[in-house]
Formats: sequence, C-alpha cells, structure tokens
Amino acid sequence: MSDQEPYVLILYYSRTGHTAVLASQIARGVGRVDGMTARIRTVPPVSPDTEASQPAVPDEGAPWATKADLAGCAGLAIGSPTRFGNMAAPLKYFLDTTGDLWLNGTLAGRPAGAFTSTGSLHGGQEATLLTMMMPLLHHGMVLCGVPYSEKALSETRTGGTPYGPSHWGGNETGGKVSDHEKAICQTFGERLARFAVKLAD
Repeated sequence: MSDQEPYVLILYYSRTGHTAVLASQIARGVGRVDGMTARIRTVPPVSPDTEASQPAVPDEGAPWATKADLAGCAGLAIGSPTRFGNMAAPLKYFLDTTGDLWLNGTLAGRPAGAFTSTGSLHGGQEATLLTMMMPLLHHGMVLCGVPYSEKALSETRTGGTPYGPSHWGGNETGGKVSDHEKAICQTFGERLARFAVKLAD
C-alpha cells in the first residue's frame, strides 16, 4: 500500500440512487474509526454500444473507480442492486478486470464485505450478497458481515441482513433508506474499518 492515509474503498454501482445512499452511510461508519478514511467510487454502466459513451469523469456523484483504488485499499465494501440474485453487470465487469491483482495476491488478507438494494421484498437480497462474496474469497479477502449485536438487525422491517447491509425500496418509507438500514450500514462500515486497522498491523 502507499504512504497516503489508509482507506476503505466503497465500490458500487447504483441505477436509481438507493445503493449510492447505502454507500454514503457505510462511509459514515468508516469515519468513526481513527486512522482510516472512506474512499467512495462507482463504476460506469455497460451496454452493447461499442463506442465510448461515458464521460471520462462522471457528471455527478462519485468518481469512476480505478484498479489503483482497489489495489491500494486497506478494506473493501462492494455494493450493487440485485439482478436475479447476483450483482449488476457493471460491477461484475469491473471485477472481471482484476485478474492481475488476483494473480499477485494483492488483496489477500484484507477485510471485505458486500451491500445491496432491491425493489421487492423477496428480491434476492441475501442471494446477491452471498454471490458478491465469491470474487472476494477468490482474492483471498477476509469476509465481514453484520453481527446481531447491532440492534437494528433484529428490529428492521425493511432491509438488513447478517451477510451485509441491504435496502428494500418497495415499502411504506416510499423507497427511502430507513433509519434501521442506515444504522446497519454505519455499523458495517465501522466494523470493516476496525478490521482494516487490525489486519494492517
């Protein structure tokens, strides 16, 4: 890793903005830990269009992620809306380009976890989180979830799982991220950052 301040990379794809809100709440949790900062990055959409169609820098929101962001992180949280029990194609596409990091063991031993959002109650939140962990395991990363010592995990009537933070958009909150979901995100971010500090030693 570089000489700059250690950071947890919060890497996500968001289509309607819900996953981006989760990312910002995770960053708040990371910010509670001394000696660790949050770096929020996103990935561009993919399409069958073979011409360059995205600006070099996003018009708004988080910057595009680079492999250098990933290689330099002390910890990693990846987030995506659910797509048939799996991550969305843009995030998968980015991760598919990281074979060189895998070959060199760059991310081995670093803590990581996943977060997701879905518009339907049984829309595959847990399946998505579990399948998102597969590339993290292949990279040799140490998985981090959310323990039931976080009260919101037992009280939530929307999203939230022990496998990682989640958001259910189709509910009485009008699609907004609930207070319980925010609390779970923040606990996850803080826990991930604490693991990153310990494992870096």
